[in-house]
Amino acid sequence: MDDSTREATLENIDPLALENQVCFALAVAARTVISVYRPLLEPMNLTHPQYLVMLALWGEAPLSVTELSRRLELDPGTLSPLLKRLEAAGYLTRGRSPGDERTLAVRLTPAGVALRDRAERIPPAIVERLDMGLDELRDLHGALTEVIAAARRAQSRS
Repeated sequence: MDDSTREATLENIDPLALENQVCFALAVAARTVISVYRPLLEPMNLTHPQYLVMLALWGEAPLSVTELSRRLELDPGTLSPLLKRLEAAGYLTRGRSPGDERTLAVRLTPAGVALRDRAERIPPAIVERLDMGLDELRDLHGALTEVIAAARRAQSRS
């Protein structure tokens, strides 16, 4: 589509219509997809944000709170209550790093490690519940990754 066709098409669209907002579609998609995870996570005593913490730790543990915060793109103030609840559930421990007493390290407990086996059933169950093909979901992931990168570029220009 050339620029003149794009401009003519945009002139016929209400720029403030809710259904035309990318932010609205992303917000509804996020809430709706997370709600599909909920019944799968509840038997594991996990919320979706806690599941994301566990995914990061199953990928590599121990991690410092700072590194975990960076990987999850959560500020430490948001991450701290998640870690406290996961620790209370017996899935992880937080303690000073032996190499650097200033660093708070997050480690999986044996129960947290064992939980990974149950969690391996979640991705295929999500694919099944969404009734979307893997290629379609990979394309969506790629498109969302591009949106995230574009939003970051826009933020850095502001």
